[in-house]
Amino acid sequence: PLIPWIYKGLAILLIGCPCALVLSTPAAITSGISAGARHGLLMKGGVVLEAIGRVRQVAFDKTGTLTRGTPQVTDIVGTSVSAERLLALAGAVEAGSSHPLALAVTEEAKKRNIDLPEAQGSGSLNGRGVRAMVQGQDVVVASPRYAQEISSLESDFSERIRTLEDEGKTVAVVVADGAVLGAIAFRDELREGAKEAMDRLRMLDVSAIMLTGDNRRTGAALARQLGIDVKAELLPEDKLAEIARLKENGSIAMVGDGINDAPALASADVGIAMGGGTDVALETADAALLHERVGDVPALVGLSRATMGNIYQNISLALGLKAIFLITTIVGMTSLWMAILADTGATVLVTINALRLLGYRLDR
Repeated sequence: PLIPWIYKGLAILLIGCPCALVLSTPAAITSGISAGARHGLLMKGGVVLEAIGRVRQVAFDKTGTLTRGTPQVTDIVGTSVSAERLLALAGAVEAGSSHPLALAVTEEAKKRNIDLPEAQGSGSLNGRGVRAMVQGQDVVVASPRYAQEISSLESDFSERIRTLEDEGKTVAVVVADGAVLGAIAFRDELREGAKEAMDRLRMLDVSAIMLTGDNRRTGAALARQLGIDVKAELLPEDKLAEIARLKENGSIAMVGDGINDAPALASADVGIAMGGGTDVALETADAALLHERVGDVPALVGLSRATMGNIYQNISLALGLKAIFLITTIVGMTSLWMAILADTGATVLVTINALRLLGYRLDR
């Protein structure tokens, strides 16, 4: 009879409806992004969420990312001027800068009630330091490496710098009209939970490396505490080249917070910015950590992988139910109403499964 075949045909059409399959991915992605946002993990779309789960390496900037980004002045070593004069010149050059070391210098000068002279023509030296004219002097506040290029460091002074760097401190050298006036040392503590975050990344089979413009000794001292590799004394273009080299070994994410990190953030497969970073870094990055917790990096990887797992479950569930009811419909075991329930039920089950991600507990 024709009528039973019409009903069977309608049932097959209902079973073949791809509603559940079509919803499998967007429902999970939306839930994953929402779950991340609830915990301060912001992502620019589902493509980013998927890419984070494929990451096998994470490169971290040091200052403001692995460290608190609030360094304190610990030592002032003057060669030919007083500590107050050294701070005054350095503070004048650094005034107006948002760099953590610049803020530390100006804050120390403020604590000591030192009036900062006016600086003119202040400008950055592309990751090497800062330069300005102060009271008729060409003053440069730079890394020891760059200071050695523009001036001559005495052996005793160089040894003192090495000692400070071995203690895990960052050193800035003050040079005026080509003559070394002294150095200022800073200490920036690691962020709370940084070591645990590195351990968690290893558990996720993700390797970590620190890319820093700081000196090798300071970088190595911090890397030992964290148990990760380090590449030090890198300029912004060097970080970019290092990211390109690491990409040959697999998908990589870059985590940073400053203007100097922007090229590397853009070059990495996934760029992640700390929430308190510069506008340039936040705009360039694919994701942002609003609470500035290093532990949110492995949490982000875990959330991405959980989301991808949920997508695979949804697809398997949708296709599995369709296959079962297609077979039972063909052999005459499924009525039209059962086909309607199967189609609607598969969509409901897929949606409910995706919504489970909203309750996902981040493992930091």
